[in-house]
Amino acid sequence: VQLLESGGGLVQAGSSLRPSCTASGLTFDDYVIAWFRQTPDKGREGIACVNVNGRATHYADSVKGRFFISRDKAENTVFLQMDSLKPENTAMYYCAAARRNRWPVMAVTADDYWGQGTQVTVSS
Repeated sequence: VQLLESGGGLVQAGSSLRPSCTASGLTFDDYVIAWFRQTPDKGREGIACVNVNGRATHYADSVKGRFFISRDKAENTVFLQMDSLKPENTAMYYCAAARRNRWPVMAVTADDYWGQGTQVTVSS
């Protein structure tokens, strides 16, 4: 199983980014896909997840209204549209795949699959 994140970068405050997470080696439709972010001082935070058919989403209060998660079944890919970025959104962003019977996925378990992360840096 492999989850490959891409699309992070260095942007100015107020900008947008749209990182993606492409899955392989698993049956994509059987997994909830979630995004987390991690910093040395705040630790790991679950920020968004999308259910197996893409019709249900869940967000942390800290990103609600600015971040939007979606999935493309044909491409086995999940996107995280991040708008109005703030310097405090600077973090390593990871995606994770969790079995479909868990909802919402805002914390990790040993059964989840993880990507290697993509760095998002927002300058003021």
